[in-house]
Amino acid sequence: MRTSDFDYNLPEELIAQSPAEPRDSARLLVLHRTTGEMEHRVFRDLVEYLRPGDLLVANRSRVIPARLMGAKETTGTPVEMLLLRPAAASASGDEWEVLLRPARRLREGARIVFGQGELLATVMSVNGLGVRRVRLQSEEPLERVIDRLGHAPLPPYIHGYQGDPERYQTVYGDVRGSAAAPTAGLHFTHQLMERIRGLGVEIQFVTLHIGIDTFRPVQEEDPTKHPMHREYYEVPDAAADSVSAAKREGRRVIAVGTTSVRVLESVALEGHGAGIRAGSGWTDLFIYPGYRFKVVDALVTNFHLPRSTLVMLVSALAGREKLLRAYREAVDRRYRFYSFGDAMLIL
Repeated sequence: MRTSDFDYNLPEELIAQSPAEPRDSARLLVLHRTTGEMEHRVFRDLVEYLRPGDLLVANRSRVIPARLMGAKETTGTPVEMLLLRPAAASASGDEWEVLLRPARRLREGARIVFGQGELLATVMSVNGLGVRRVRLQSEEPLERVIDRLGHAPLPPYIHGYQGDPERYQTVYGDVRGSAAAPTAGLHFTHQLMERIRGLGVEIQFVTLHIGIDTFRPVQEEDPTKHPMHREYYEVPDAAADSVSAAKREGRRVIAVGTTSVRVLESVALEGHGAGIRAGSGWTDLFIYPGYRFKVVDALVTNFHLPRSTLVMLVSALAGREKLLRAYREAVDRRYRFYSFGDAMLIL
């Protein structure tokens, strides 16, 4: 297996620069993984592929306004800071792992001022991947000052979007913490979710706070040498109980997004029909072809970047050749790709 095995050609004009309106009017490519058959539908048609007893599991993480513009205290040089995640060992919650730009002169001890001095970031350390650990200081609660000074951290391939920032949030996201949206969930409306529940399909939620590393392509030609990013997750008792019951009873567990897959497979219990455990923690699970899924039976997902860990994860479920054939079909039919783009259902 090579990283280049997960490459594909995508015309730049197919990278969606704004979301579909309404949300559930996005296109939906349905891929049947046993046969390789494909169908071309609209996202709201998802209800036609669900059946009573199915369990849909989605990520309720909400994107924070993680992009902040400030200046180096000593020189006034403009600095952009992107909040990635709270530092795991920071008991007070005021230390974060961040990306800084320009980064070259922002070494340990450098101080960056935001707003009119309402927020100060001090660089504590730098790791080998260029991620810096900073201590944030403010006289008001950090959440409040970040909300006031920060901006939505849209992916680097989306340029000049001036629409409603809530369109980069799911309608059900209510747990703050992500630096990127769980994009498969962007297609759901409250009305569509009620239709799904009306079919006798259960919906449960887990949390995985997404870091910006999710957009980074794999650089090593041997993907197993890729340093996988870690992300914080939470699985409540209700979700664990529902998933475990579904596995025992042979009902389908359908993940909404690759983030939900990572959570479910990270907390999977061994044994046929064993289910998952509740709890919280950090996962660096890297799923690629050859992985044997313990929990997830089907997946709602978007179209992902070439050579990315997400393409590898989806290939592990669908089969690499079937997935890349579906991507070629999507390109030929002018589907819209990436975060604001169209969706796939893999059954």
